[in-house]
Order: sequence, then C-alpha cells, then structure tokens
Amino acid sequence: MTEIFSYTAYRQLSQMFLAILFFHSSEYILAVAMHGRSNITLKSLLISKAYLLAMSVSLLEYLIEIVLFPGLKEHWWLSNLGLGIVIIGEVIRKAAIITAGQAFTHLIKVYHEEHHKLITHGIYRFIRHPGYCGFFIWSVGTQIMLCNPISTIAFAIVVWRFFAQRIPYEEYFLRQFFGSQYVEYSQGVPSGVPFVN
Repeated sequence: MTEIFSYTAYRQLSQMFLAILFFHSSEYILAVAMHGRSNITLKSLLISKAYLLAMSVSLLEYLIEIVLFPGLKEHWWLSNLGLGIVIIGEVIRKAAIITAGQAFTHLIKVYHEEHHKLITHGIYRFIRHPGYCGFFIWSVGTQIMLCNPISTIAFAIVVWRFFAQRIPYEEYFLRQFFGSQYVEYSQGVPSGVPFVN
C-alpha cells in the first residue's frame, strides 16, 4: 500500500494533474480571449460527465495497478514518452485554436456566420482538424504517461470513435458553407485523426 505514496506515484499523478489543469484552464482562457468573456460559459472548460467518468476510471486503474503491480508503473521511458506525447498534443491543439482565432469554437456551427471563414494556413495546411488531432494525441498520451495499459487502449478507442462520428457531421456543414473550396481542401489535407477521412 505504500506504493501509493511513492516517488513514482507522486511524479506521475502530479504530471497528470498539471496536464489536466493546464489543458482546461488554457482552453477557457483562449476561448475568453477569442470570443469575449460574455460569450463564454463554463462549458468552455470542456468537462463533461463522460470525461469525468473516463478520468475517474483512469485514476482507479492507476491506483489498483500501483498497489497490485507496482513494477508496471516503473517504466520511466514509457512514462516520459507519454509526457512528450501530452506536450505534442497540447501544442497541436493550441496552435489550432490560435491559428483559427474566432473561427474556432467548441460547438459545431450549423449556420454560416459572417466572420466564419475557411482556415487553411498555419497548422491547418498540414492537418484539417488539428484541434481534434491534438486532443486525441493528448488524451492517449495522458494514459501512456500513467503507464495505464487498459485506459490507454480504452481512451484511444473511445476518443477515436467520438471523432469518427463528429468529423463527418462537422464536414457536412463545412461543405455547405464553403462548397468546392472545402471539398478541394479536404481532398489534399488529412483529417489528423487516424483512419478518419
């Protein structure tokens, strides 16, 4: 039981807490900066019941494994790789938000707004949905960082499935808003989420 209070647990759980804190607080701050405080709610923190459940299950897995299989958490190279993946995902997502500016929202736009324009520069030259790509990488990276084998696989499947459904829905509206300009763009730039065209 002392493994819960070990340096390994302290380091990995501290990194996880800081990764979550930075992700959500920076999402909120950027949303306020882009859209103004009066247009932003706490939903911009992107914390849902499903997200809280996933993170709770992940923490439960971590605590069970560190007690029953403490050696599983001692793979520092894997944990450090996970931390690197978290940082990469964070950078990609924040680059997407900053590049898109007011065009980036947490909700899919179903009506074309005057200021809404197709963003094809910056990170969008290489990845069609860098916000989704960054979150996918970040979320899986958090579990690799914790050396959570079950949650790593579960997060990859659940987050992939979410975006595999969301991207076609969003792109339906993007084709409506931007027509052939979006079709041409989408044919030349990958979505950024594996196996989602």
